Amino acid sequence: MKAVIIDGGFGLENLQFADRPDPEPGPGQVLLRMKAASLNFRDLLTVRGLYNPRQPLPLIPCSDGVGEVIGLGDGVTRLAAGDRVCPIFAQDWLAGTPHRDQVRSTLGGPLDGTLAELMVVNAESVVKVPAYLTDEEAAALPCAAVTAWTALVTEGEIQAGDTVLVQGTGGVSLFALLIARLHGARVIITSSSDDKLVRAKDLGASDGINYVSEPEWGKIARQLTDKVGVDHVVEVGGAATLDQSLRAIRVGGRISIIGVLSGVQATIPLTAILMSNVRLQGILVGHRASFEALCRALAQASARPVIDSTFALADVRAAFEHMAAGAHFGKICIRIDQQSQ
Repeated sequence: MKAVIIDGGFGLENLQFADRPDPEPGPGQVLLRMKAASLNFRDLLTVRGLYNPRQPLPLIPCSDGVGEVIGLGDGVTRLAAGDRVCPIFAQDWLAGTPHRDQVRSTLGGPLDGTLAELMVVNAESVVKVPAYLTDEEAAALPCAAVTAWTALVTEGEIQAGDTVLVQGTGGVSLFALLIARLHGARVIITSSSDDKLVRAKDLGASDGINYVSEPEWGKIARQLTDKVGVDHVVEVGGAATLDQSLRAIRVGGRISIIGVLSGVQATIPLTAILMSNVRLQGILVGHRASFEALCRALAQASARPVIDSTFALADVRAAFEHMAAGAHFGKICIRIDQQSQ
């Protein structure tokens, strides 16, 4: 089989193709013919050596993908040949509160990921995806969509009438917009691009704030809620945005810490957290049960992910460069079964 690997050191220049023996499923495992993958910011950091500089190489990158079951190991009854499934992000985290080993069982580092023609995974570690979704749309779900679902539903217990503040228009943020609207919540979204804000409003956001022209966007978000504050913040910025998120959140609200786009070290005003009874919740994607609940909700509404662009497998480096440029709106996908454009 053909696979994309990081080898010889980190960096986009060290993304290369490799021929590897076709894997065979063992007891309790399934063999997948991978159809498509999607990129997350974590994947870019991994390739650059910034996510885990101690990650052993070579490594097949990317956590998200969709494939067709083409082989069953002994004892597998949960799946059948021909099923279309997504491997879950943390392979050993099926439900409940995770333990340390479960949150280390993640694809695309430390485990080999989805950028390969064939993949063997545990039969318990996949989720059947809605039939109406394209391969690209299905491949967009495992990390970004489940993260947004966990933040707002599994942990956030979102209610109709809540107000959600979403930062940016990347994968997690647009899934948070979609999920919040499915639950009858209002969404305020931020971006550095007025054009992207218009597109986000077309998807259901009630208000958009350009954080470049309005650096005190947290104050503006509070004003948009009659100075009460928002109920949820989907915090993807990190160090440079947390202070504004604290300005935007209501007393007793929740900030879900998801991304670190602007840095990992923040000076946190503890009084703003204490005096407002704010909950800061770290979100590491989510478990299989959350993924399955997400799929049921999407199917009920026939909702579709936002796909920015699709690249052939041969153009994988260009896909990563497109993510690095930061101009995308929605998910960047790769057709694994398409060798060239």
